[in-house]
Amino acid sequence: METFLIKAAQLVLALALLVIVHEFGHYFFARVFGIRVEKFYLFFNPWFSLVKWKPKPPARRKKNKNGQDKTSWRDTEYGIGWVPLGGYCKIAGMIDESMDKEQMAQPARPDEFRSRPAHQRLLVMVGGVLFNFILACLIYIGIAWYWGDRSIPYENAYAGMDFSEEAHKAGYKDGDIILLADGKPVEAKDRDNVLTVAMAGEVTLRRDGRDTVVRNPDGFAATLEHGFFEYRLPVFVKQVSAGSPAAKAGLQEDDRIIAVDGVPTPSFTELSKELVAKSGKEVPVTVVRDGKEIVLNATPEDGKLGFGLKSHQEIYETEIIKYNFFAAIPKGISDGANQLVTYVKSLKLLFTKSGASQIGGFGAIGSLFPPKWDWRTFWEMAAFLSIILAFMNILPIPALDGGHVLFVLWEIVTHRKPSEKFLERAQICGMFFLLALLLYANGNDIYRFIFK
Repeated sequence: METFLIKAAQLVLALALLVIVHEFGHYFFARVFGIRVEKFYLFFNPWFSLVKWKPKPPARRKKNKNGQDKTSWRDTEYGIGWVPLGGYCKIAGMIDESMDKEQMAQPARPDEFRSRPAHQRLLVMVGGVLFNFILACLIYIGIAWYWGDRSIPYENAYAGMDFSEEAHKAGYKDGDIILLADGKPVEAKDRDNVLTVAMAGEVTLRRDGRDTVVRNPDGFAATLEHGFFEYRLPVFVKQVSAGSPAAKAGLQEDDRIIAVDGVPTPSFTELSKELVAKSGKEVPVTVVRDGKEIVLNATPEDGKLGFGLKSHQEIYETEIIKYNFFAAIPKGISDGANQLVTYVKSLKLLFTKSGASQIGGFGAIGSLFPPKWDWRTFWEMAAFLSIILAFMNILPIPALDGGHVLFVLWEIVTHRKPSEKFLERAQICGMFFLLALLLYANGNDIYRFIFK
């Protein structure tokens, strides 16, 4: 129970922060352009609010250059709702989840969203996404500055590296450990050192317990779009899902899987291939437990056994790379961009049968937080969730920010504004789709909790 409460508290705190920042992004640009904001709420408030505050209106209104009354932050009602599924910023004259048909039936006022030029409406709609990404980068900057970066020295990665196709052609082999670049030690994997290795004339490696030298071909670094290697991930079990094939086979925490059906699996890459190939068949799985090899019989389902992996940082000995404030800035921005790219690439898995079944809701998100409160992990998760929130909101689905952006871009390109009736219907369709997705994702959580 204590673990559940700690994870739930971290989830609620992180989501509250992300929602406030997201909605403030909309609020900020609306205020910049003098658009009236009627309500600003953390969490939804059907029927009643936990907290509600409406400032007194200004005694005297300032005028804009057209002689019209300026909007004020005092025009907005601020509050906290009781349904923790997000939040909202109700902008006057905008067709949103409030579906305020009475207001939309009135003549448009100059301080309303619908009265403003397309470029202003576009910035108001992308404001939330932009602020979420900025928040993620700021968090990563803070982490790098305060805690530093946990890095794994190459020589500590005893399982070696997995190399790209270009590296294989140059003479590198999976499992090699990088030691020297042009005779100089390479201490840890970061962007600068990867480039140092790629641009070196000679790279000294440890292969099968012996040192060997690979000579990079001319122009090798220029052929690499990204990095050309990644740390191998030895298969250490972190946790076993109840009722999974791994649990039925007797797999335990801290076990290391070294072979499937007699085929060596030195890293997760090889294990994944073997599990897919042996899916639905009972096969012997060799593990190391307490220093001894034992064989378990397991039947993979959809290429999986149902267990969590230990991370690189949990397996290999790490060292801390410290950053001053100015060095932390590019580091944080780079981490934010890299997380966004990685997340976008991983989305293709959702369109597979096994990937769709793994979609989760708040329970799945909450399970990502540690069972004990750790501020660094909390902020890392908050930054990651902020990136997810930013990307998911920019998808071109009606009822999301991306849907509004799509219609504004259509207006800019065609010089034809979609009718309010069309926007209302699109909003309703989008809301039904999102509700169905919400029910499906959280239904998956409930199903896994009860039956798995």
